[in-house]
Amino acid sequence: MRRKITVFLIIVVCFLLQTTLFQTLAFASIAPNLLIVVVSSFGFMRGRKEGMWIGLFSGLLVDVFFGSVIGFYALIYMYIGYINGFFRKIFFPEDIKLPLILISASDLGYNLLVYFFLFFLRGKFQFGYYILHIMIPELVYTIVITIALYFVILKINQKLETIEKRSASKFV
Repeated sequence: MRRKITVFLIIVVCFLLQTTLFQTLAFASIAPNLLIVVVSSFGFMRGRKEGMWIGLFSGLLVDVFFGSVIGFYALIYMYIGYINGFFRKIFFPEDIKLPLILISASDLGYNLLVYFFLFFLRGKFQFGYYILHIMIPELVYTIVITIALYFVILKINQKLETIEKRSASKFV
């Protein structure tokens, strides 16, 4: 139960930071995607199932407040969490290369899906403009924020795991 409440608080705090503070700190109206960092991190730290559920909840939060269709962002974030969960077996907490690569790929995949479904299918074919002015700046900004946010999420996850192990050993 403690894990669920903590993860819920992390998601809400990152959502609020992403939609308030980082919108005011945006460069050329580009802000980092903190929810991608959260969903990806919990995906490769905890596995496919937890990554999928955290992605679904994060996406629904975005859908309710900013989406035009309920479920669009939820589906994207859910897939991102699920796919990152496949890398749990090769994840090592002290190595930051894999998290940076996975979070970068997740952000890039997210932006490609958003472009395809929200712009391309409506006849807006300026892919070069979209990649240079939105995708790459957001990717760089997200990576910079990831370096700090990832370690916070990692420490919280490690603390929760030690608490879970201690409480599990009490019942054995």
